[in-house]
Amino acid sequence: MTAEPTTLASWTRALRKQLDALGLDSAALCREAGLDPALMEHPNARYPLSATTRLWQLAVAASGDPALGLRVSRFVGPTTFHALGYALVASGSLREVFERIVRYHQVVSDALTLELKLVGERYEFRLRVPPDSPAPAAEAVDAFVSIYVRTCRNRLGRDFAPLAVYLRRPAPADPQPWHEVLRAPVFFGAEENLLQFAREPFDSPLEDGNPELAEHNETVLKRTLEQLQPLTWKRRVRACLEAQLPNGEPSAERIAQALHLSLRSLQRHLADEGCRYESLLGETRQSLALQHMRDPHCSISEIAYLLGFADSSSFSRAFKRWTGLAPSQYREGLTRG
Repeated sequence: MTAEPTTLASWTRALRKQLDALGLDSAALCREAGLDPALMEHPNARYPLSATTRLWQLAVAASGDPALGLRVSRFVGPTTFHALGYALVASGSLREVFERIVRYHQVVSDALTLELKLVGERYEFRLRVPPDSPAPAAEAVDAFVSIYVRTCRNRLGRDFAPLAVYLRRPAPADPQPWHEVLRAPVFFGAEENLLQFAREPFDSPLEDGNPELAEHNETVLKRTLEQLQPLTWKRRVRACLEAQLPNGEPSAERIAQALHLSLRSLQRHLADEGCRYESLLGETRQSLALQHMRDPHCSISEIAYLLGFADSSSFSRAFKRWTGLAPSQYREGLTRG
């Protein structure tokens, strides 16, 4: 049975501040939802999704405001999202910001899986509910969407807006608050939660980027993420891949041998976790590539070697498939930032 998704307790503090600003007793609502308000002061404490969903329901009922989730972003600061907040502040471009959101969102909540994809001249940012997992409250999705848009405006200016926003939630009786906050075409009842952004502002360097500060906070995030994840076969294989890639692309047989398994057993374990060896190899390489690209002392040919590619051209083709950019273009954007 899949474990219930959880959310960082400090994230709920922003909702409490919104409720307090409305003159409501946020602590009483938390207790009614089954949440211990004291846990919000512990940086690594987490709440179960069922309880936070109940809190959103109680908050909307108490406030009488279906658009309550949109208001919460006003009370969100860097510390709300653990070290991720500081890593985002230090990112060198909006593309970097959203790549880090995708990579470390589980530190904040594992109720959603995120994806950033370049499609032509726009970036598409998706918020998906994992298979066989309960969906978070629609207001929680509203809150995340408004926070992401507000993050863009904090870095590029108050006039920034996405190209379009698609939300799975049913159309509200009054959609005006969504249009006012997001300042973009909003489509309700969509098949998926999706934000579309123009490519140019996402790839443009940000003057206040700080790679050293971002990397320092990424170290904290990686450690936190490892602590949150169970020791699955997927994690074990990924660790083996990271260790063996500098020696060339490892075969599934070699990884199975390193884990003291037969090839068939390895394939069965990964299949039980909904994964294939080839896709895990690609995901591991992509994640490591993005990390190495931020090291100015690591050349593209060295990165290709560290990821087990036969040559730089093979790595370049894979990198463009992952990001839509050649490694040199990607690095140029980081350098300008």
